Amino acid sequence: MKRITRHWRNFRALVHHRRVQLALSIRVTIAALVALALAQFLQLPLPLWAVLTAVIVTQMSVGRSLKATFDYLAGTLGGAIYGGAIGVLIPHASELALLAVLALAVAPLAFIAAINPRFSVAPVTAIIVLLIPIMTHATPVASAVDRVMEVAIGGITGLIVSFFLLPSNAHPLVAAAAARTLNQMARALGELVAGLTHGLDMDSLHRIQDGIGQALVQMNAVGAEAEHERSAGLAVGPDTGPLLRTLLRLRHDLVMVGRAAITPLPEGLATRLTSPIENLGAAFADYLRASGTALLARLGPPPLDSLESALDAFSGEMAALRREGLTRSLPADVAERFFALGFVFEQMHHNVKDLERCVAEWAGSPAETGRDNSRSD
Repeated sequence: MKRITRHWRNFRALVHHRRVQLALSIRVTIAALVALALAQFLQLPLPLWAVLTAVIVTQMSVGRSLKATFDYLAGTLGGAIYGGAIGVLIPHASELALLAVLALAVAPLAFIAAINPRFSVAPVTAIIVLLIPIMTHATPVASAVDRVMEVAIGGITGLIVSFFLLPSNAHPLVAAAAARTLNQMARALGELVAGLTHGLDMDSLHRIQDGIGQALVQMNAVGAEAEHERSAGLAVGPDTGPLLRTLLRLRHDLVMVGRAAITPLPEGLATRLTSPIENLGAAFADYLRASGTALLARLGPPPLDSLESALDAFSGEMAALRREGLTRSLPADVAERFFALGFVFEQMHHNVKDLERCVAEWAGSPAETGRDNSRSD
C-alpha cells in the first residue's frame, strides 16, 4: 500500500511538473480529431492536410499558435495562387513540360521562403497544387481551392482549440524563460569572477557566453509570442520589451567581465581585490537568482542592500589602490582591464536596478518608492 501511495505521489508530481507539456499533447490530439471530423463532414478531397495543419499550428502558447496559423495560411495562400496560376497558364501535358513547370513554380517560392520564413510552406503548396491534379484528374484551380480550404479548416481548428482548451498564455513562459536565463547568468558570473584572479581559457569563456546567448534567443522567441497575444487582445500582461532589453544589457556586462577574466590580475592587485570581487560576484549572483524566483512567483523585487554594500566595499578598495599609486606602474593593457572592471560592475549595478523595476512591474506592484536611484561614488 505504501508503494502504491509513493508511486501515485510521484506520478502527481510528474504531472504537475510537466503540466504545460501535457496540456499541449491534449490540445494537439483534440485538434487533430476535430480537424479530421470537419474535413470528412465537408467532404474535402484530402483530409490529411487539414489534420496536419491543425497539428502544426497547435503550439505551446496561444500567441505561438496565432503566429503559426497566420504564417501557415499566408504561405499556403501564396503558394496556392502562384502554383494554380502556373498550372493554368502554362501547358504541361508531357513529362518534360511538367518538370519545367515544376521548376518554375518551386524556384521563385523557395527564394521568397529563404528571405521570409513566413512563406516556408509556399513551395510545398505549389507542388501539391501542380501534382495532385495528375493523380485526381482535378483542375489546378480546383486543387488550389481545395488546398486552401484544407489548410484553413486545420488552421482555424488548431487556433480555436488552443484558445479554448487548456489555454496556455505566453507571459508565464516569458517569466519562466527569464528565470532560467537569470539563473544561468548567475552561474556564469561565478565562473567569470573566479577567472579574474585565476584566469579563464577561451574555450571556457565561449562555452559560458554561448549558453547565455542561446537562453536569450529562446526568451526572445517566447517574448514575441507574448506580444502577439497582447496585440491581438488575447492576453493582458506587462510589456516584455523592457525585461528582454535589461537581460540583454546584463549579458553585455558579462561579456565585458569575461574579456577582463582572460588574463588574471597581477598578484599585487589580486591580493587586495580577490575578496571584494568574490563577495561582489556572489552578491550579484544571489540577486539574479532571487529576481528569477520573484518573476516566477510574481513577487516584488528582492532587496539590493547586500549587493550595494558589496559594491561599496569593492569600489572603496579600488579607490584605495588608486590613491596608493599601485596602478601607475601597471602596463597599459593591465591598467585598461583594471579600470574596465570598475566600470563594468557599476554598469551591472545600474542594469540590476532596471531589473528591479521590471520585476516590480511583473509583480503588478510599483517599484519601491523613496529609493535613491542615483548613486554617488
